[in-house]
Amino acid sequence: MNCYIFRRGIQQIITKTKQFKNIHRTFAYRREGKLVTMKLDTPLFQNLFTPEMKQLVEIFNRHGHELRIAGGAVRDLIMDKLPVDIDFATTATPDQMKELFENEKIRLINNKGEKHGTITARINDKENFEVTTLRIDVVTDGRHAEVQFTRDWQLDANRRDLTINAMFLGFDGTLYDYFHGREDLDQRKVKFVGNPEARIQEDYLRILRYFRFYGRIASNPNSHDAETLEAIRNNSQGLAGISGERIWMELRKIITGNYADYIMETMMSLGLTPYMGLPDKCNIKEFQRICQLTEGLSPLPMTRLSALLEDENQVYEVDQRLKLSKEEIRLALFIIDKRSQDFEESVPLKYFSDLIVDAKEPKMKERILELIKYKGDTALLRTISEWSPPKFPITGHDLTQKNVPKGPIFAKTLNELRNIWKERGYQITKEELLLELDRIVTQLGL
Repeated sequence: MNCYIFRRGIQQIITKTKQFKNIHRTFAYRREGKLVTMKLDTPLFQNLFTPEMKQLVEIFNRHGHELRIAGGAVRDLIMDKLPVDIDFATTATPDQMKELFENEKIRLINNKGEKHGTITARINDKENFEVTTLRIDVVTDGRHAEVQFTRDWQLDANRRDLTINAMFLGFDGTLYDYFHGREDLDQRKVKFVGNPEARIQEDYLRILRYFRFYGRIASNPNSHDAETLEAIRNNSQGLAGISGERIWMELRKIITGNYADYIMETMMSLGLTPYMGLPDKCNIKEFQRICQLTEGLSPLPMTRLSALLEDENQVYEVDQRLKLSKEEIRLALFIIDKRSQDFEESVPLKYFSDLIVDAKEPKMKERILELIKYKGDTALLRTISEWSPPKFPITGHDLTQKNVPKGPIFAKTLNELRNIWKERGYQITKEELLLELDRIVTQLGL
């Protein structure tokens, strides 16, 4: 364990040093792309216009500032999907936004993003709107950037990661596309804006974002662009400087998304896994098998990640890097401990129901369900999902009334009654259990 942590620490120091020596300066003179416009007019787009959003648009129009929908929401609308979040971009600076919202008596909340140009307004105490000033990255270190505000929409598009995320949408339905993002969406291609190496070196987390979006967009598991994969391979060590929390945030979406088995194999072949805190030699065959077994069962990320790990030591090594939650660690340890057991030779329902009833922790049923998903047993999964643990009918008060003395005999008697209740399939009543009391007490030597 200590050797692992030391090795990872050395890797991070080396990477940070290289990043410091190679700080990227991307001044406003890089103006790539060619604007293509078209109209988007779908019921889904029209349904976005709540009274609060209409008010937001009217405020910016009234004060003479351009406002458009940006990034992922545009991508989702083109794909006829309802956006989970809607981000807005504007030509107004943060100070101008604060002034106009103050004039309109609109409450501002959460000022953490202000230095990066983001102002959050709450309208009618119903909806929050995050609005970000157009910007360029002046200095980047592979993860964070110093920004400079601009009024040029094309310059802002230049700094974004993928072509499918670099589009804007006006409120009249005009789509502003500088890098053929609409065409790439139609062809189910995932491409970096401009030069892949330059985009990756601005923020190494984009490596994982590429694979996450590949799982969401691509129609073929292995249609990666060769130049893109080579750029990722050449910059793989940059992931060592990314926080474990951010890596896990992306990785958990990758391994539960489409083509997870193919994507993980590709990531391993590019040498990414050691910089992500995963074992140098992951069990990719087991992972691919479990991806197939859990398809359509909505497994938790940790359920699939467990397939890559050989033993509990590797769980703790991964935790050192990814900062897993306590429940994620418990789930991985549970799956690794139980996955080799052949439940078909026993009575699975009784085995698992006993585990649930005897559990001292409230999450046991959830862990069991994930283990059953790992096994790919859909029938048992349905049965256990619908099964609720009954309540043990005997209490300590019942034994006290029967004059069972406090102490070791009391606890052993209660435990023996509980075993009888479990053996009888949880169907025996309190009265029937109490009829066993004399025999149990005699056996225990009272």
